[in-house]
Amino acid sequence: MKKIIYIISLVVSSVLYTSCDALDLAPEDYFGSGNYWSNEAQVSGYMTGMHSQLRSNYSMFYILGELRGGTQRVGTSSENTSLDYANLRSNVIDQDRPGVDNWNGLYSPIMQVNHFIEKVENECVFLDDTSRKHYLAQAYGLRALYYFMLYKTYGGVPIVTEVELLNGEVTADKFYVERSTPEATLEFIKGDIGKSETNYSDVTVANDYNKTLWSKAATLMLKAEIYMWSAKVTISGHTATGTEDLKVAEAALNQIIGKFELLPEFDKVFSTSNRNNKEVIFTLHFADGEATNWGGAFLYQDAVFIGQVYGRDGKRIETDTLNLKGTGGVFRHEYTYDFWSTYDSKDTRRDATFLEYYTKDDMSPESFGCVLKKCIGSINSNNSRIYDTDVIVYRYADALLMMAEVANGLGKSCSSYINDVRKRAYGDDYAGHEYTDGSFETNELAILHERDKEFVWEGKRWFDVVRMQDASHKSLAFSASASYPATKALISTNEEHKLLWPLDINTMNINPLLEQTPGYEQD
Repeated sequence: MKKIIYIISLVVSSVLYTSCDALDLAPEDYFGSGNYWSNEAQVSGYMTGMHSQLRSNYSMFYILGELRGGTQRVGTSSENTSLDYANLRSNVIDQDRPGVDNWNGLYSPIMQVNHFIEKVENECVFLDDTSRKHYLAQAYGLRALYYFMLYKTYGGVPIVTEVELLNGEVTADKFYVERSTPEATLEFIKGDIGKSETNYSDVTVANDYNKTLWSKAATLMLKAEIYMWSAKVTISGHTATGTEDLKVAEAALNQIIGKFELLPEFDKVFSTSNRNNKEVIFTLHFADGEATNWGGAFLYQDAVFIGQVYGRDGKRIETDTLNLKGTGGVFRHEYTYDFWSTYDSKDTRRDATFLEYYTKDDMSPESFGCVLKKCIGSINSNNSRIYDTDVIVYRYADALLMMAEVANGLGKSCSSYINDVRKRAYGDDYAGHEYTDGSFETNELAILHERDKEFVWEGKRWFDVVRMQDASHKSLAFSASASYPATKALISTNEEHKLLWPLDINTMNINPLLEQTPGYEQD
């Protein structure tokens, strides 16, 4: 029988390496009670390590939260490269084509957080009460984030909170865990985020902290998102709760509104020379010599760009426009003309987000291509392009548009929150682009389309379209009006099970207690 062994190998230098197989439940603690958890520097180092591991999993936001959202090309790029994730982008998923496997690897970091909580709650007598609470507030927030990503993806999942050390050989069946119900999973997540907030009870939200570490503001943003999801998303095993949970989300966001600010210029939010800025609430930090991201896969290659394509002026582009210095990777991710064309020409987010070009001088939609400027990184001391743009998890524009959505759900005016974001987007050209409150569905679509333009590459679109609703409070995933172009819904109403993802067959085979996500069962 196959053993499922989880090895904790934490180095205080903040790099976590784990060996994982399917659902990893049993750590062999090489930094056990007797030789690691003996002073606060070690606790702090482990916490930093957990943040490093979250950064290592940064792609989960894009893969789970954006790919299925219908804003990206499928098949072949404008540069004739093969684009990744064709099935996910087309919402063609089933047990044999699950898109991701092994729960997207998220139980490995969950087990690290479980280990931390167990030690800090029950041992570490050298910590004073305030320090212990603040460490636990971070840990519970991180665990809630991981489990919430799993819930939004799969619904009910195995809930694992304890760590069992291996003192000899055991059989794998000792560590099999069945999926909890969606309702139980969601209640567990609410419990964790509540513990995080309670442990932060002595902290007042202010805009003067290290945004690369989990904070009370991050907890409040996640709490609002959890309760919005609970209020609005009905799946097999959970019925949307409506007003009650929307009010909880509103209370959480009220502690954020007014404490942060939108930067005057959209592109400065993502500048590597302007990290930790006043708009950022929680971010994953990348740096030369420490960690870089996959930004190059969203950008052009010199050989098929320079001298090969045309700018919007109809002239052939003869230079390395974005100064990539030959570092553009194989072009694997490209956004569509149908999405790009919905930006108003005076919306500064368009040109801050994309560089558009054309493969012919006819400037037609058929010859359109674009690369993503948000992830462009920086030039290092060796005059080389590096992809060190931070991956922002939460920022103030998100808080404003979440509050707009909550207000709309509660029957309140939402236009002021939308217009706060539009004012920055249009700058001196804002006049004439104001939003006026309409019906519930009109407001909901306006908020969604504002979020679409604001959060490209930030892992929001698929989750947004699942959560947000039409006039009958059905998910906008079933509404053509939420798609690009607005002619066909992302998924049909007879594919409601596709709001969630299937488990891969290998994970199912390893753990006989697992049941397939409803709707994906096979005989």
